[in-house]
Amino acid sequence: MGKLWSLLWSKLRTKYGVVIALFVFWVGFFDEHSLLQHFQNINKLEQLAKQEVLLRNKIVSDKRKIQELRTNLTNLEKFAREEFLMKKENEDVYLIVEED
Repeated sequence: MGKLWSLLWSKLRTKYGVVIALFVFWVGFFDEHSLLQHFQNINKLEQLAKQEVLLRNKIVSDKRKIQELRTNLTNLEKFAREEFLMKKENEDVYLIVEED
């Protein structure tokens, strides 16, 4: 290991070795396509994949709910009453708000 290190150190001390070392350092940490950016992109890709799964499940659920509302008038009426506070002409609506 000592000989390898001394050989590597002797090669790095030349002007070509310094330029190569600076290039590797620059590409590894400061370049637009650096290793840091690469790992951040991998992490973001994983987060987006998880979000995609959640959103696809929500789309399926919403499509099911829309189909149910289109085919069943009782459910449509219940949805309108709960979400939009709609009422029939001869009804009074009372809202009960529970405080924590």
